[in-house]
Amino acid sequence: MNAPALPPELPSTRATPWTIDHAETLFAQPFMDLVWQAQAIHRLNFDPNAIQRSALFSIKTGGCSEDCKYCSQSARHGTAVEREPLKPIAEVLAAAAEVKKKGATRFCMGAAWRNPKEKDLDAVVDMVEQVKAMGLETCLTLGMLKPGQAERLKAAGLDFYNHNLDTDAAYYPQIVTSHTHADRIETIDRVRQAGIKICSGGIVGMGETRRHRAGLLVQFANMKTPPESVPINHLVAIPGTPLADCPPLDRFEFVRTIAVARILLPRAFIRLSAGRREMSEELQALCFLAGANSIFYGEELLTAENPSMSADDALFEKLGLQAI
Repeated sequence: MNAPALPPELPSTRATPWTIDHAETLFAQPFMDLVWQAQAIHRLNFDPNAIQRSALFSIKTGGCSEDCKYCSQSARHGTAVEREPLKPIAEVLAAAAEVKKKGATRFCMGAAWRNPKEKDLDAVVDMVEQVKAMGLETCLTLGMLKPGQAERLKAAGLDFYNHNLDTDAAYYPQIVTSHTHADRIETIDRVRQAGIKICSGGIVGMGETRRHRAGLLVQFANMKTPPESVPINHLVAIPGTPLADCPPLDRFEFVRTIAVARILLPRAFIRLSAGRREMSEELQALCFLAGANSIFYGEELLTAENPSMSADDALFEKLGLQAI
């Protein structure tokens, strides 16, 4: 079957930067037109029936010094998550082997730190080397990096580093005050300069406006080299966090966000990330139609629940999707 033609006003590459006004115009289109345009661009760059499966594993949980209002792992919030030490490498490798056996191709390791200390980085480097040797792509999220740390991770064979921008720069102070949006950009720049691929996305449903959502996506699209992987998370409102009572984002607005992400970032993997357990099969299918082509695969994210592997396998079967 031939793919639908790409709308002439929406080329797959742009010579000029995106503006927030332009992104808002995309958001405001009739829903069917927006999703069709996103799907057309998606088909130019990816197999529309192939979905990447990544696994996420917490190698160090809780006790983070930052004050991110959405996070269950902040030591400043009264959540049920307790501080734990860095996991032993044997436990990490066992988890990696298990998810590889079940079909995941990327293993993402997360630690609740503001930034890793050198003594901790030694152990993490060992984890990267050994997970990489198992034939899995490797990804880390360790917080902000100091000079020289990204180079150490690159030498260990790290494929991706995750460092989300979370939200638009204009809204960022409403969500985090213990570090700045510029601090996040600085780490992303260090990772890119070290030759590691970037995984960076955001969280929607934190009380931001549509313009803020447009602004977040424009930040990524206008980077000299946009992220290769862009997770779009729907806020999981955790009891004990300042955003515990935040109402969920309208589901069609969430799909619109996925579609605009696909149009602005035509060659990135757009990952349907946190909050998927609360999404119906029909909503997930709409997100895939709008250009999402990656999920986290496994019963648990860092601290939040995720759909079971069997549920994901059944959904893939219903939709005729293939795992990559």
